[in-house]
Amino acid sequence: MQSTLPRTYLILVGYLADGRQENKEKLVDGCLYVKDNTGIIPCELLHFELEWLESLFVFPSWSYIPQTDQSAAGYLEILVDPVPVNAPKEVLHSIPVTSPVSAELLLTSRITCKKRSKLTLAGELTRLGPLLHVHHKTFFFLFLKCFASAVCVPVLVQQPSQLLWHHVFQLGHRYTITGLSMSSLKKSRQPVFVTSASSCLLPYCVEQVREQPLDSASQGESTQSSSLETAERLSCPLQMGAEEEQPRPTKESKIISYVGFVTKILNVQAGLFLLDNQVCLCLAYQPLLNSARGLRPGACVELIDVHLLQKPLVSFPFTVLSACLSSMVVLKSFSRLSTPYQPPASSGNLCLQLLFRFNLGMPLYLWLVSLLETFEERFSCFFGHRRLLSSTHRNPGAAEKFLVPLLQAMAPDREEARDIYNEILSKIHRCPLQKYFTLSPPCQAPSLSAVCHVAEQKSWEGFSPSQLLSSLEAQHMGSQELNRRLAWSYCTLSAESFQPQLILLGVLRVSSRSSSLLLQDKSSTVPCVISHKDGSPFAQTALIGSLLQVENYQIVVERFLKTDFPSWEHLENLEHVRKKKTSVYVQFYFEDVQVLHAADGQIQKDLRSGNSSCLRRKKDGSTTSDLETPEEKMLKLKDHKADSGRDESCQGGQSSTGTTSCVSHLFLVTQKEGLMLRNYQLPAEENEAQELLSKKQSSFQATVLWLGRPQLWSHPREIGNLSELEETGDGEEGVMQQEALLLFMGKSLRWFPFLHVDGLYRFIVPCCSDLEVFDKLYFSPVPATFPSRPSCPLCLPVQDIWHLQHETWISCLPEHQLTAMSVLTGMDQRIASIPEVLSSSFTGSLVSFCGEIVERTLCASPKNEKPSVTAGLPKQKGTLLSRDHSVKLSVSVASGSPVIMDIYITATYLQHLRGLLPGAKILFQNLERKISRFHNVYCIYIAASCVSIVSLPASHLPFPSSPAGKASSPSLVFLSNLRPQLKNLAQARILCHLSCVLTVCLQWICSLCSCIFKEGRCTRHNPPCPSQTGVRQASARVLVEDGTGEALVLCRNEHVAAVLGLSLLEWEAVQSCVWSRGSVCIQHGEAPGTGCLEEPEDLVACYLRSLCRSPLICRPILLDFSLDRKPSKILQPAPLQLRNFHCGEVEFVSQVGPRSSLLCLKVEEVGQDALHYLNSQRKSRTSSSC
Repeated sequence: MQSTLPRTYLILVGYLADGRQENKEKLVDGCLYVKDNTGIIPCELLHFELEWLESLFVFPSWSYIPQTDQSAAGYLEILVDPVPVNAPKEVLHSIPVTSPVSAELLLTSRITCKKRSKLTLAGELTRLGPLLHVHHKTFFFLFLKCFASAVCVPVLVQQPSQLLWHHVFQLGHRYTITGLSMSSLKKSRQPVFVTSASSCLLPYCVEQVREQPLDSASQGESTQSSSLETAERLSCPLQMGAEEEQPRPTKESKIISYVGFVTKILNVQAGLFLLDNQVCLCLAYQPLLNSARGLRPGACVELIDVHLLQKPLVSFPFTVLSACLSSMVVLKSFSRLSTPYQPPASSGNLCLQLLFRFNLGMPLYLWLVSLLETFEERFSCFFGHRRLLSSTHRNPGAAEKFLVPLLQAMAPDREEARDIYNEILSKIHRCPLQKYFTLSPPCQAPSLSAVCHVAEQKSWEGFSPSQLLSSLEAQHMGSQELNRRLAWSYCTLSAESFQPQLILLGVLRVSSRSSSLLLQDKSSTVPCVISHKDGSPFAQTALIGSLLQVENYQIVVERFLKTDFPSWEHLENLEHVRKKKTSVYVQFYFEDVQVLHAADGQIQKDLRSGNSSCLRRKKDGSTTSDLETPEEKMLKLKDHKADSGRDESCQGGQSSTGTTSCVSHLFLVTQKEGLMLRNYQLPAEENEAQELLSKKQSSFQATVLWLGRPQLWSHPREIGNLSELEETGDGEEGVMQQEALLLFMGKSLRWFPFLHVDGLYRFIVPCCSDLEVFDKLYFSPVPATFPSRPSCPLCLPVQDIWHLQHETWISCLPEHQLTAMSVLTGMDQRIASIPEVLSSSFTGSLVSFCGEIVERTLCASPKNEKPSVTAGLPKQKGTLLSRDHSVKLSVSVASGSPVIMDIYITATYLQHLRGLLPGAKILFQNLERKISRFHNVYCIYIAASCVSIVSLPASHLPFPSSPAGKASSPSLVFLSNLRPQLKNLAQARILCHLSCVLTVCLQWICSLCSCIFKEGRCTRHNPPCPSQTGVRQASARVLVEDGTGEALVLCRNEHVAAVLGLSLLEWEAVQSCVWSRGSVCIQHGEAPGTGCLEEPEDLVACYLRSLCRSPLICRPILLDFSLDRKPSKILQPAPLQLRNFHCGEVEFVSQVGPRSSLLCLKVEEVGQDALHYLNSQRKSRTSSSC
């Protein structure tokens, strides 16, 4: 509730003035003031007479309205007419006047203005234009109408002493104006009457005036001119109608009058007010009435000839009444509420600047205002209103950089100047408010909290757990595996996923708590992953604190479910979903970023250059350091929730805090390890608490090579080129290139996303002049009781206040500097290929390689993994994944590549590993290579491991639940081509002959404990199992050959029916029979005489045995397969042997190797035509390979 103005019984005495004598250099704006010998203050009156000027008055009733800015003065609202102290002045008598009818003839005549004497005009005021300020001149137009006809003439008032007339005029009243002369406007050449310095404004009185006729010559000329003008006037509607034909439907605004009360100020800078809680008043298309003084909530206004626009913007809730330059806004009464005065900006009003620059209509203007309001609300707390909105012709501000491209795309043909004189004087009304259309905003820029909320909503819209698994796969899963596969999923959203399209805006921050990059606004923060399109890592430390705009991005919503589905049949019942959470982050390329407000203006050019990997190279080959200085960056580098009381003193030798000197040291990163909990025994004073040192804390470490010596700079801005690299060739390499182990803990964890191998960086210690500041912090990682090892580098804990500055990459250095660093040859980390790592001849234990993620699966952690590795890690915030889960990443060299490497990552590491999505290309560093008991090569993520995103997944990837990455058309191979080194073959196809079925096993198992499920109940008795849900499973082993070799194929579930040649109805009938038995297994021999193990009275077993003995089973098939990486029997390498093969009546001999173990992925029947075609393909491939 708003309170009323407080009452104070004071009588005000003063003179009414227009302010000209107080400040002669000030532009007279037509405002009224109350003054005395102590000062002057602006005032507003509802009624004013000219004879009141410079007269002494007593003001019996008034209100002082303060500004919202307490440091600025307010103004007075004069509630009732003041009482004059002196007697009123006398009025002139018997004035000769000219009627508007005669005056119009004068305006249209061809006699030059110099030949005419000044005249006096009398008439009724029909329209009063607003006070306009153009080119440092203030003026207004008024229109006087003839008493007996509709003829009216325009009068221009521009004398500074006559601007107060604007307060006197009242619509419908009659006035007399003396000393008028005729003139024409320079641009439009329209004739008008203009007041002179001797002009007077008098109230019209019949007894005091007499009409003065014009001579006949003037009438004749004017009649001819008038007829020409009439003819021209009649042709105007026809021309206008032709111009207004537009392809898109538009609406015509209605011109009405309205009286209402101001109930709310929507946006005073944009000229938007709310009337009667239901109508929006827009005063942007004409200057605000008296700088919006008096337009406070509770004031009554009368609107005359304003435009009514219904629903100009889809998202705008109010009907709009907008005043153009032909409209009138009259303040009828003042507000009695104690609301302060909100003055509009006198200069730098971006809303009005863009309105006039692009000549916007009402729909686009309202959309512009909404974008600017959101923009200002989100980021003014970081940069301030002035820095955010201010702009010049050569240096546009952040808001202008954001808005101008949008307006240029929406109104490319509207950049024409608005003709204000034609809008006021033309007898056919034309203004930007005449025609409009309902605008649906083409894009939006909501707050980051709203972005996350909408993204989470979209990720759950229409979500069903059955979407994450194929029905053929899910119906054979037990409860534990089913719920684990549902526990973690994701969806990606692009800008086009939102309607209207969504633009991301945020200030780039880096958090020392999560060690991740963030986009931040006033509402929230969103983690982000930034990559370069050329594959180089993102390392631009200069971007910290910059305002970024991103239009091409991917919003990733990681979904976490805690479920207890008994089986796949219950997936549609969402009551089994106990908890669900989401984690949202955004990923984009640096090349798609527009820097709206750079942390340092000098880096703008470098950041937008084309070569993102070598941003710092000059034309002469030298490198520069144009990044933001540490002094300017120190406040921005703090964590956005950092403690304000943090000690920022420079440890190890710092000068006084008032100094601007700094110390820098250049280094090259040779190895980087991942984030984990470590227990460093740092050197501590005896008085320090040893408990803090013994506790594990999140940290990471990097091995670096110092280049050159520490350098002292008098000011951070003086840090220049890489002079240290020139010094490394002077024969002192042992001193100039020293290896060290950097330890990052606490606030220094913020540098984790910027630090990368092969990058040249510089540590800058601000407010420091001690060149030994780094040496004083060194300590040995080996305790003194142990014998020292020369190969172990010294450790250096990175201090919180040190600033990290990325210089360049070693690959971008010019040739002469690389020559000086010849000692570094061989120190770079070797990046192997996936086939090399999978090779049996590979001997390394820690491997680094690059690959594209084909599939991401949540699985149980390997049983041989030590629990102590991840036991101390905190659980990821916002996730429901338990610590015993691992993520298996199937990685290939490229999309569609048949060779796959499996990587296992413990779920607790995932909080630092965003962006691991199918389709993304990742650089894995320092993974541990392992070999299973089945001789399969795989890798695991350990404490020393690290990953970086090389490229983001394409936006057109299939839904994550689909088997992404599997080849849609596998290559056709021979069994003899399946060598042992191809164990990681993802998928292939063979045309083979099914020789026989070796084993068949059909069973129903309990979905909870995996025991045999018989007749609707679990057979486990000790302890009894409460489950009442069973899952059917089937497996079969068959022998196939293709003439070049033989293979054992393991078929599961629906593939068993395909191998046995059963239809869907037959397969369902067999499964229903097995349901009452629980399990049916048969073993069929390869040679005659090898019997089966089933009971002879079991009809299902007899049916399966007879089916396996049927000659119809032995047939040609097209088999899609992968190598069975966990066969039941590990085959040892054996030499080739001769085998006899029969094809009908033809017998042939071939050399074959040991039988391969294959896993069936798909079985297709092969007709005669397809068989001939595939055989021809095999023959052509065989002949081409010979």
